[in-house]
Formats: sequence, C-alpha cells, structure tokens
Amino acid sequence: METTSKKYNIWIIILSIAIPLVVAILFSVKIDVKLPVFLPPIYATLNACTAVMLMLAFWAIKNKKIALHEKLMKTAIAFSVIFLVLYVAYHMTSDSTKFGGEGIIKTVYFIILITHIILSVIVIPFVLVTYVRAITNQVELHKKIARFTFPLWLYVAVTGVIVYVMISPYY
Repeated sequence: METTSKKYNIWIIILSIAIPLVVAILFSVKIDVKLPVFLPPIYATLNACTAVMLMLAFWAIKNKKIALHEKLMKTAIAFSVIFLVLYVAYHMTSDSTKFGGEGIIKTVYFIILITHIILSVIVIPFVLVTYVRAITNQVELHKKIARFTFPLWLYVAVTGVIVYVMISPYY
C-alpha cells in the first residue's frame, strides 16, 4: 500500500502543477480556427452537470449507496475533464470576452470570477487525493478529505455556471 500511495502522490503533485501550468500556457496560444460550435454554453452545461453529479453523489453516500456514489463521482470527474478540454479549446481559438456590466454587478462578477479561478486551481489536488483514497480503499482518509473537497468542487462548478450566465450577454 505504501509504495502504491507514493506512486499516486507523485502523480497527484505532477498533475496538480501541470494542469494549471498547461492551461495558463495554452491560454497564450492562439489558433486561427473557427470552431463548428459555440463552446461556452456547452462547457457551462458541463459545469452544471458536474454540480448535479456532486450533489447526487453526496445524496448517494449519505444513503449508503456506495456503488452509485462511485459511478456518480467518476461521471463528475469525466464532466470536469471534458469541460477543461473544451474550455482550453475555446480560449485557444477565440478572444476573451470582456464583462460589460457596471457598478456593483461588475464587482460581484469579478469576486465570483476570481474566487472561481483561484479555487479551480486549489481543488485539483483535493479531487485527486480524494479519488486516490477512494480507489485505494482508504475509506476513513477518503471521508476526511471529501468533507473539504465536496464544497470546494461544488463551489467551482456552480460559480462556473454563474460566471457564464453573467458574461453571456456580452458574447
């Protein structure tokens, strides 16, 4: 178990650093390609689906439906990965949209956006550690970190949708 945990820990560290770094680098890459679909509503929907999966998984585990919880969590991870790929693809092929609101709504938007961005980076190692503890059957350790991972990840998923709804009139 110890060797397996160390192997996973190395991957958790690598991915927790590499994912935000690669996303940041790819944001500076611009490809002159017109995508066949407008991605923001699609990746916002994926964020919404992630939030729903997280809430259903929470319900499932509270009701001792462990197999269902596992499937829902794997689905939430898949939605998040697909979201990330589409999000990066959009920003590599399109200019960023400026928020056009003014006054207090602009402040609210930027508070939500900034906390969303910061927590989206912070949640990565939490999700990975929580997942590894589940798949390595470290149930008590999994429960301990999941108490932090769940609200963080849910906040990131929900605020992703809110950011999209708030900026969508300006596309």
